[in-house]
Amino acid sequence: MPGPLRSSASPEVAQDGAHTQSTDLTSTNRATDLTAPESTLLEGAQKKTKKIIRKKRRPARPQVDPSTRTSEPPPQTGTIFNIWYNKWSGGDREDSYLSKTAAKHRCDVAKDSGYTRADKVTGSYFCLFFAKGECPRGPDCEYLHRLPGIFDTFNPNVDCFGRDKHSDYRDDMGGVGSFMRQNRTLYVGRIHVTDDIEEVVARHFAEWGQVDRIRCLTARGVAFVTYTNEANSQFAKEAMAHQALDHSEILNVRWATVDPNPAAQKREARAIEEQAAEAVRKALPDEFVKEIEGDAGARKRKRIEGGFGLEGYEAPDDVWYARNRALEDGQGAKTDASTGPVSEQALLENGDDSQVTQSGHGILKNSTLAALQNQNTTKTVPRAGSAPRAPALLVGYGSDSD
Repeated sequence: MPGPLRSSASPEVAQDGAHTQSTDLTSTNRATDLTAPESTLLEGAQKKTKKIIRKKRRPARPQVDPSTRTSEPPPQTGTIFNIWYNKWSGGDREDSYLSKTAAKHRCDVAKDSGYTRADKVTGSYFCLFFAKGECPRGPDCEYLHRLPGIFDTFNPNVDCFGRDKHSDYRDDMGGVGSFMRQNRTLYVGRIHVTDDIEEVVARHFAEWGQVDRIRCLTARGVAFVTYTNEANSQFAKEAMAHQALDHSEILNVRWATVDPNPAAQKREARAIEEQAAEAVRKALPDEFVKEIEGDAGARKRKRIEGGFGLEGYEAPDDVWYARNRALEDGQGAKTDASTGPVSEQALLENGDDSQVTQSGHGILKNSTLAALQNQNTTKTVPRAGSAPRAPALLVGYGSDSD
């Protein structure tokens, strides 16, 4: 009677196969475990990059439908209509009826701001209709659709919208303003009187830039808002004109007059000086700023390295900082402590590196002396056997006199 069927493979071979299979499974699991975090990281990096690009390249959103916008003549704010500038002149006060009419639109910076054609042009102005919330052009607008920053500088004779300032304020402290004073404070009237009036004013006016200080007169419904940057105050004046806060009031936004308090005047002057100093620090090199602020290390370094190996010589500021800028940009790779940066043009013209080394006791470099010497040798030398050349005769110029 035949016995039970046996496996053709021996137990050792079966064990080896099982061990191989388990090893393959283990390696596959390890590869999956190693690949999973990498794919997750790559997906996270791609998502993060896409978000940054989408935020950076977002175009400006049209605030109103262009088809619903109709061209209307400007409201009469003066006595004479100027056909060249398409506006009224001769009036120093706005119409009392128009100042009590609520604005139809309001700017939403988070949704409306974005790139326009003006971002490609340096020194562009900001869009006045964007500040009022009624620009229909969107990315095709020729003006900026964003908030002003501390580095957005303009001519003192114009505001951030490109409108010309005047020598004095209007009688009602409205309009563009004056170029005789840097005004960063706005007067806000007709505020609904509540217990938290300062918190409400701060929340609404902080949308248009960094606020320096707010002073509220609760009983009168009046607030004075001071911005850190003058351009932000100009933008906020147009953006909050005839707008409402948490209630249905219609704000009266004007320029604030000079505060008669001496402490406030000193604080205003100090803030303007600090803002100008910060702009200068951003524009000038770090070494120059340290030297101006009295850093002893920067002065000592300039005195030692600014001599360029010449005893008693100190390089001018423009030469010294041009050298530092060249070193930072990687153009001063071939430098020497006593000779300064080697001119690449001199190397190409002379063809020898040894000719551009400067002697410690001379004023001119050897490269300069070699160039002068080459210029002298290139002059035409008369041959030994040739006769001297006669001087050139004057050409007749048609005069009757001898």
